[in-house]
Amino acid sequence: MRKFMARRATVRAATIAFASTVLVGPLFAAIPAGAEPVDQLAADKLPAELVQAIQRDLKMTPAEYLDRAAKAQQLRDYAREFRSERPEDFAGAWLGTDGKPVLAVTSLDAAKIAAADGYQTRLAPINADGLEGSVDQLNSWITSLPREISGAINSVAIDFLNSQLVLSVANTPAGHLLNLPTLIANIKVVLSPDSGGPVERRPMGGDTYISAPTSLTDSSLQSVDVCSFGFNSVDAAGNALNISAGHCNPNIGKANEQADVYLPNIRNLTASPPLGSFVRSQLGGGNALDYSVIKLNEAAVKAGMDQPSVRGANGTTLTITGVADPITGAPICKSGQSSTFTCGFVVADRVETQLFTAEGQSKTVRGFASSACTLGGDSGGAIVSGTLALGITSGSNAADAPNCNEANSQLAQYGGTATLGIPVRAILADISANSGGGLGNGIQVRTRPNTN
Repeated sequence: MRKFMARRATVRAATIAFASTVLVGPLFAAIPAGAEPVDQLAADKLPAELVQAIQRDLKMTPAEYLDRAAKAQQLRDYAREFRSERPEDFAGAWLGTDGKPVLAVTSLDAAKIAAADGYQTRLAPINADGLEGSVDQLNSWITSLPREISGAINSVAIDFLNSQLVLSVANTPAGHLLNLPTLIANIKVVLSPDSGGPVERRPMGGDTYISAPTSLTDSSLQSVDVCSFGFNSVDAAGNALNISAGHCNPNIGKANEQADVYLPNIRNLTASPPLGSFVRSQLGGGNALDYSVIKLNEAAVKAGMDQPSVRGANGTTLTITGVADPITGAPICKSGQSSTFTCGFVVADRVETQLFTAEGQSKTVRGFASSACTLGGDSGGAIVSGTLALGITSGSNAADAPNCNEANSQLAQYGGTATLGIPVRAILADISANSGGGLGNGIQVRTRPNTN
């Protein structure tokens, strides 16, 4: 999210950086036995702007991108089943630099089973349950710190490739003085640039929306928030909804959290047409999610926002064909009103970071990290793997950069650009569970055209 017009204190974008780098390489991996195919568009059905982003950022052909995205989901399914059957032996799963699926295990017997099923294996000293328990311990310690100290900690990620936690600390005096708890082993610290402020640049059309705590005609209004629409969705009652970021709601945490969203008219903001309103928002909480639900109005539906598409550069659209889960090494692409289509890889499939509200409250948010460039204003935008809905954008370490070229240059010494995404499956489950059988109950991302 970023501000348009006057600056105002708001939710700070998450600043994240990660040590594990997934390199680009051709995909030659065979599909292991028993894997189910993933329904995706054909390569020649991808919009030209997305194809350009795939070739520019991933150095892949569209067919390689779709193939690797499908294999990531097949690996995710296998890993989930393997972990449920042998929780003590499972230590992580990812796509290697050559695109081949890898399963980390803690015993030779488990390695033989995975190898027989067609997977490369790696022996690890700690299982996934142990690493996730360490994350919980570390986050408990972080939340107990004073704000001036905890503010230097950008994120905590699980690096399954090296069986360790990666703690991203701002390259500031406070960050340098941080004393880590000795009871938690296997922690690696990386320095990242300090977080920046909002970017004051005009919004683009297409997937942009603006919102404000009051009416746009309110004479006391000082600024409006600029964010990006995520995935068009529908609940069991047929309500047309859109999933975006929770921190994009200017009234989150207030007694009445509802706020209208508008298609920006940059020549006359007060004349911006309304497209709907926030009806539910979550930032932190028990499931540590950052999402909002926007109920679309009739004008938005007539404009086609109830269709299974994600808006990209120059008004192009990508058709969504299903839902995916994050797994390290999976290729992803994201849309957003500032950077349009950019692509990268999932570099950590579990990351936790602290977001601070305008009132100074610290909120723990959990998601996944990717290397895609994300700029201020991209918050809430859709993240896809292949043509599958993967998550929505929550934060970035490039939020204050004017463009991705400059962001890539400035952040190269810190491992490059990094984006925090919130998994869409977790969002859908939380919305439905808290719907009380009303709005949002049975919500699903649209994957088929609405012909009504």
